[in-house]
Amino acid sequence: MASVNTCGFALNFNKFEASNTPKMYKILSTLTAVIISALILSSFKLCGQQVNGTVLHIKVHGKGLEGNLEGDSPDRNVSIYLPPSYKTNPKRHFPVVYFLHGFTDNDDKFYGQSKHWMKLPPILDTLFSQGLANEMIFVTPDANTRYQGSIYSNSVTTGNWEDFVAKELVHYIDTHYRTIPKAESRGLAGHSMGGYGALRIGEKYPDVFQAVYLISPAFMSPRMSTINAVDVTKMEAVKTVDDFNKADFWVKADIALAAAWSPNPAKPPLYLDMPYKDGQAQPAVQARWIANALLASLDQYIAHLKQLHAIAFDAGAQDEGIAADITLLDQELTKYGIKHSFQIYTGTHIDHVAQRIRQNVVPFFSNNLVSGKK
Repeated sequence: MASVNTCGFALNFNKFEASNTPKMYKILSTLTAVIISALILSSFKLCGQQVNGTVLHIKVHGKGLEGNLEGDSPDRNVSIYLPPSYKTNPKRHFPVVYFLHGFTDNDDKFYGQSKHWMKLPPILDTLFSQGLANEMIFVTPDANTRYQGSIYSNSVTTGNWEDFVAKELVHYIDTHYRTIPKAESRGLAGHSMGGYGALRIGEKYPDVFQAVYLISPAFMSPRMSTINAVDVTKMEAVKTVDDFNKADFWVKADIALAAAWSPNPAKPPLYLDMPYKDGQAQPAVQARWIANALLASLDQYIAHLKQLHAIAFDAGAQDEGIAADITLLDQELTKYGIKHSFQIYTGTHIDHVAQRIRQNVVPFFSNNLVSGKK
């Protein structure tokens, strides 16, 4: 029926006799194709040749993103990594990790041709082809909005991003790809703004995700404590989208936070309330920001956090504010007896993230997500 040559060795499959029934021939042909695919994959590993996964770039419509006041499209780019065995073993189903990117980033920077400080697929290819981790699917939605980041929150201004990730995106992936559609086979991870999103969504949906990993999570504590008079002046100078485009990084971050946490549909063109006005603090707006700071609201989700199978987080020591925040997170989870792993390593906000994903994040999910039969 077939002959395959791998690593210089011929794998021969004899032809079936003409007397075989069409039904039997079809069954044996399918079985032989599966065996050949498995042998090819195995032979590549034995020969030291790396077998790579497949990267897909698709669009997923978000019903909850329709009509957002920023004017962003509800049809979102989504990058998907399918592991090597997805193609060679068509009956196998896989766990899924939803990886959320940070502020100003997008999915293409991690999976595509855009220049970036790290690429995810080569890390996954190496780990999976060498058998260093169980194979899994990775999914990343493009959460870069008009204000450069959705903060993975629900808002009339940015759209309902929390719902999009936890409900609509998960449903789409489960119904279009060979996933294991159970919470124990879904993980949630993210870097910076994505780390915030991973905990925000993970603590609310333990029935959807069972393992959560935060990489240098941002916005964990109330931002007002780090805003000074110069920042206030810069924020109040932003009156239009054009002003926003000219602003510096931290002013843009504050505008994005306001769009996510203190939206105002009656206040065009930005459709948001800032925590300061005419140089004076606005207590009602600041209260809304504090309510969205995860360290401030953690006590409300203890029962949900205890339902998660695994929680981990880390940050670089030179990323001082975030390192301080996750130290507090460690103390709070320990106080409540919630099992987790926590590490502060030598590094900044981004310089060791690729290494951490390779050595810590992927093995974490490999150990804590339920995989399908090989």
